[in-house]
Amino acid sequence: MHPNALLDLGAELVDSLLLFDAPADNLVSAFFRQRKALGQRERHTLAETAYAVLRQRLLLQHLAQSGRGPMARRLAILAWVGNEAFLRGALTEQEQQWLKQVQAVDRSQLAPRLRHNLPEWLAEPLLQRLGETEFWALAAAMSESAPLDLRVNLLKAKREEVQAALEAKGFKAVPTPYSPWGLRLEGKPALQKLELFTSGQVEVQDEGSQLLALLLEAKRGEMVVDFCAGAGGKTLALGAAMRNTGRLYAFDVSGHRLDKLKPRLARSGLSNVYPVQIAHERDERVKRLSGKVDRVLVDAPCSGLGTLRRNPDLKWRQTPEGVQELAAKQLAILNSAARMLKPGGRLVYATCSLLDAENEAVAQAFSEAHPEFKLKPATEVLSHAQVSEAQAQALCENGYLRLWPHRHQSDGFFAAVWERDR
Repeated sequence: MHPNALLDLGAELVDSLLLFDAPADNLVSAFFRQRKALGQRERHTLAETAYAVLRQRLLLQHLAQSGRGPMARRLAILAWVGNEAFLRGALTEQEQQWLKQVQAVDRSQLAPRLRHNLPEWLAEPLLQRLGETEFWALAAAMSESAPLDLRVNLLKAKREEVQAALEAKGFKAVPTPYSPWGLRLEGKPALQKLELFTSGQVEVQDEGSQLLALLLEAKRGEMVVDFCAGAGGKTLALGAAMRNTGRLYAFDVSGHRLDKLKPRLARSGLSNVYPVQIAHERDERVKRLSGKVDRVLVDAPCSGLGTLRRNPDLKWRQTPEGVQELAAKQLAILNSAARMLKPGGRLVYATCSLLDAENEAVAQAFSEAHPEFKLKPATEVLSHAQVSEAQAQALCENGYLRLWPHRHQSDGFFAAVWERDR
């Protein structure tokens, strides 16, 4: 494709994403479905350029003010992820001069908000919680693209075997530092057509998400509920941990999300999973399980602000009011899910948020309202579940699992673990 044509497409994609009227990944997928002639390299350049704009929106919009022409084109030029010589072939002489001037700007002297590229309502609580040095480390980490983590399906393969098979295909994979099931690959390699993937030996799953399944410690023959299952990544990890025995319910209010579980379930080889669409957390199908379930995972709907490396649009689409509404919903879901636990049963509450309001505050409110549930130190649980004691200590704060992108190279996650009195 001619350089100018590809840059025009990049500007068009950026323009559509900056409306923030739908999730960025959905918009990018729809954009490419309408342009099936694009090659893999062209798609990669367009998608990564658009995501770079979302990651550095405040900075790039500030720098773009000095240029001329459509704003979306200027942003695409500044954020371009691809061959620089190719980009120069799309630029006028005036644009080339402007780009050179902008690249000479000392960004370290710019205002803090232009360097951290976060809305103030999000930056302030994170700065207060982490302190200056760690806050800037977090901001830098969230401006990077995330690696690709895989979970090895131990029902079908061993991690060492999958690692060797990937490397034989030219993919460099290393074991994840904390999860005993994980492998990490740099970049975004296309694995969907590999036999390892189609046969269900691996699933794409961030290491933090794998650790949530470890915290539940689901056992053979138990009755387990993944209360907000979504597309089922953690459901599949739990089913494998149960060695395909017992009964594992995958509950979700969205039939569309549960539909995405079906092909993954078919690949996994699991036969102990029962997907169930519920109307809400007080659904009769939930009430019928009251006092009968051994373990419940509540990976609650949340702001997703721990996933900004993958979903940078969320920091511009979320609001403080939205977070408050989510926190109330999270507590309501947790209260309903807890009723299913039998005496001695385990409850895990989790989010992929960085904010105390969705994490510690919800967990503390639940603990105060339910004295029959005793908080179990996450370090103790992880140490019992194939994670070394030193690693478990590094993953936890104040008795909770607390993952940070800059510390743990995973998405941001929180989890609390309770056991019901016998």
